[in-house]
Amino acid sequence: MDVINLIGMISIFTAGITIGIGSLGCALGEGRAVASSLSAIARQPEKSDIISRTLFVGLAMIEATAIYCLAVSMVLIFANPFWNYVLSR
Repeated sequence: MDVINLIGMISIFTAGITIGIGSLGCALGEGRAVASSLSAIARQPEKSDIISRTLFVGLAMIEATAIYCLAVSMVLIFANPFWNYVLSR
């Protein structure tokens, strides 16, 4: 097995694990945030606009984590710095 093939396989495996765990964690976090906000709105309906605004900001921050995981996996697949190191040797 060639070193470049090994780096490619490890990169693809790591990218898959990164997307899998990152997406799962964000999905669980978003579900919990929505459930908590619905519970808070049910207890205090007069504060629903403030709770909804805070919810959307929180969801955007949670979703940013999934986007970072996507960016890391794209770097591992398409612009892996280890390939340039191996090819230069």
